[in-house]
Amino acid sequence: ANISSGIAKNRAVYLGFLYTEASRFPFTGSKGARWTSDPCYSFYGVDGSDCSFLIYLSEAEWFCPPLAWRNQSSHPTTSSLPKRQVNLSLLLERVGSGKESLSFMRRRMRRLTAQWAAAARRLDERLRGQYREQKRILVHVGFLTEESGDVFSPKVLKGGPLGEMVQWADILTTLHVLGHNLKISLSVKELSLGIPPGRGSCPLTGPLPFDLIYTDYHGLQQMKQHMGLSFRQCHIRVIDTFGTEPAYNNEEYSTLHGYRTNWGYWNLNCKQYMTMFPHTPDNSFMGFVTEELNQTERFKIKRDKVNNMAVVYGKEASMWKGEEKLLTILHHYMDIHGTVYYEAQRPPEVPAFVRNHGLLPQQELQQLLRKAKLFLGFGFPYEGPAPLEAIANGCVFLQPKFSPPHSSLNHEFFRGKPTSREVSSQHPYTEQYIGKPHVITVDFNSSQEFETAVQDILKEKVEPFIPYEYTCEGMLERVNAYIQHQVCRHFSALRLFLSTEASSCVKTCRDSGLICEPAYFPFINNMESLEAEKNHVFPAVHVDRRECFQQKEPLLFSCAGVSAKHQRLCPCRDYLHGQVALCRDCL
Repeated sequence: ANISSGIAKNRAVYLGFLYTEASRFPFTGSKGARWTSDPCYSFYGVDGSDCSFLIYLSEAEWFCPPLAWRNQSSHPTTSSLPKRQVNLSLLLERVGSGKESLSFMRRRMRRLTAQWAAAARRLDERLRGQYREQKRILVHVGFLTEESGDVFSPKVLKGGPLGEMVQWADILTTLHVLGHNLKISLSVKELSLGIPPGRGSCPLTGPLPFDLIYTDYHGLQQMKQHMGLSFRQCHIRVIDTFGTEPAYNNEEYSTLHGYRTNWGYWNLNCKQYMTMFPHTPDNSFMGFVTEELNQTERFKIKRDKVNNMAVVYGKEASMWKGEEKLLTILHHYMDIHGTVYYEAQRPPEVPAFVRNHGLLPQQELQQLLRKAKLFLGFGFPYEGPAPLEAIANGCVFLQPKFSPPHSSLNHEFFRGKPTSREVSSQHPYTEQYIGKPHVITVDFNSSQEFETAVQDILKEKVEPFIPYEYTCEGMLERVNAYIQHQVCRHFSALRLFLSTEASSCVKTCRDSGLICEPAYFPFINNMESLEAEKNHVFPAVHVDRRECFQQKEPLLFSCAGVSAKHQRLCPCRDYLHGQVALCRDCL
């Protein structure tokens, strides 16, 4: 009775709103039928009746006053302090099983449990007294969903790429161990979580059920299709192996200037893209972890290393093609081992002098690397976890130098990726941040240079090595810093440089032993100039006219931008030894 009288009392007023605002609300109009244009209206209870219209306009759009007969409730906004979680049972349960990719991730989580626990204890000691807030985090692994085609799972046992699964396993473990409240989604059906579905026509009616969303490009597309990205996009973190540069990220600019690809154009802050290696300062470095050795294992490696044993990096026979000459040279000095996948009755096409073990489980591969002196890459795959694992087990990584560097401009693999980054070798991170004696990078087109490198490696004694940022503690430290304060501006770390022409801020800062920090761009974008323009190399100075140009579009602030006509104004910063993502005063 109360509901009926409430509707009758306000009917004339509310229907006046409804029918005079037909252009504003799709479900209104002369026939009142357009509410079916977006499923988000049904999500909020709109069913075509006047009553459902009134409730929606009052409680979802807040266009009409509150209805007296409706129960008004508030949403709790309390948060708690995160507590370290070193027991991974709940995480393993949430990851689930049923796919070989998930089984691989669960095995990795179990194998590293003790290392995560020890790292968490050490980090707790160091961060004691620092305030931390527990976050509600949605992790949607888009590339493993059936809706994306999931081409990875069937290849896990056939030599397919594992790098993405390694990284996602470590991301999930990191977030769990840091004590955050996780919701893991591996299908589009699990994406609702209180968010209206559809194309984003409806607003959110209360606080989000999560503070952060970790996903990938596949997941981002799925969320747009099924949730309309109706929440604020600042909540999103996109796991992006090869990086996304600002010129590709801004939809309008990328379309006008030829940078549009199938992967970019999301108009995010580029720091929301998180990479596997710290190769794109415009993005954030997420990383993964490499298994650490205890003292007993280090002693066994030192005792059991076989000086003339090499393992080739490449699980598919196609990665060995055309390399017979170099393999023959290497065979003069070393016994060569491979881990190439093959089907029964069909041995892989590798030289007869290679001892092929087939595809090995991770622990058996570790044992092989602990005996070997050399880990040899032939140029592909790019930037995977395996070279770091080999170096961690006391191998020297020998890799080819690319001249000219590979990029989206000259190499099919990178074509269509939202980056113009030039890749100078198979694994630039190991070349730039580790280097000799653990990493040797030479021109494989020169047989003499290759042979000399092999001879030098035979003479070298190398200890196992892991960069701190690829340890469990390093990853916990870095991700914790991101979650608690993603943008950490310590102006004491800022160093300002003017680049040479045709040089990026990435290179300019690196040449001075620093790293470009895009968070500083808004504070240096204040030169006296003729006008501000949208250009991914601004702020900059014109080489010939000596005119200054400011940046008009904040999303185009770019460390990566290069122009032969301009000298870039570059904000650089220092960084912690072994933790390039953080400045020295950031902790």
